Amino acid sequence: MDRAQARMAAERLDAILLTTEPDVRYFTGFFTQFWESPTRPWFMVLPADGKPVAVIPEIGAAGMAGTWVDEIHTWPAPRPDDDGVSLLQGVIGGLPRRHGRLGVPLGHESHLRLPAGDFQRLTDGLAGLEIVDAAALLHRLRYVKSAAEIEKIEHICGIASDAFEALPGVLRSGETERQACHRMRIDLLERGADRTPYLIAGSGPGGYDSIIMGPTDRVLEPGDVLIIDTGTTFDGYFCDFDRNFAFGRADDALRRAYEVVYASTDAGLKAARPGATTSDVWAAMWRVLEAGGALGNSVGRMGHGLGMELTEWPSNTPDDMTPLEPGVVLTLEPGMEFEPGKQMVHEENIVITGDGARLLSRRAPAELPIVG
Repeated sequence: MDRAQARMAAERLDAILLTTEPDVRYFTGFFTQFWESPTRPWFMVLPADGKPVAVIPEIGAAGMAGTWVDEIHTWPAPRPDDDGVSLLQGVIGGLPRRHGRLGVPLGHESHLRLPAGDFQRLTDGLAGLEIVDAAALLHRLRYVKSAAEIEKIEHICGIASDAFEALPGVLRSGETERQACHRMRIDLLERGADRTPYLIAGSGPGGYDSIIMGPTDRVLEPGDVLIIDTGTTFDGYFCDFDRNFAFGRADDALRRAYEVVYASTDAGLKAARPGATTSDVWAAMWRVLEAGGALGNSVGRMGHGLGMELTEWPSNTPDDMTPLEPGVVLTLEPGMEFEPGKQMVHEENIVITGDGARLLSRRAPAELPIVG
């Protein structure tokens, strides 16, 4: 909160309005699964001085009272005709007005978790307040992780690493992608994970053509390659990395693609250090992929920030240019199309340290694992 208010002063903001689960939790510690219900909006106001102010449905009052927040305003939601809008207007309108500017996250990688009509009514009722995009300010705040945050991310990375390393011993030809992922999801929970909201699988003979779909009922057969990518959480913090497995055999093209992308990950790890940028990391990885015969990369980036959300700002792209600094947690995710319709993607999780980068996930095997 201190860091937020220092930046608010520099940008001449009287307050910031937050409406999403990660932003509210970041400033308050309010952690509930009730955000899965889309019925009720939730609001948090960050004033220029003092503690956050909660404007929330009555159902959340007891939970919010367990945080460090003292000022809690509630209404009997859901109330579609006025779902907290007039109450929120009163709270914001009652704050000291120094600059006449209210920050709201409106830019890239942000969204408002309330009806568009309600947001229009809210701003119409805040006469004289200029609405200013605060997305970049909030991204910068959450970009550098505390030691406690890094510890949670490393813990869930360890759990997922254990599960991935055990997986080849239980994968079988003749089973489906869905069965393989179901088994892994159970193993993750038994090892101490809280949730696995993201667990995809892609497979195909000698390669896969997608890294965001599945798992499906496709039967895994000899000659197939399978990718599983998981975003699993512990205490509200994500890991996000994948592993590849070949069934029965792997041809030379597949083995070569695996080796190239593995080497590309190493290049990204070496390039990730304080003073470098996300674009430097991208360039280091792309040089290896290009030299290895990559036909292209349809993902649009090769890694991203990681923390309370599966993917956070920034992105490893040619033109992102975000400087790296100690405490930043990133994914390295080089991938390439090595033959038409066939991809190979690796992903690891790292933290930037004072003199380089340290793996949070345990490194994938240097050679493509062969199942069975």
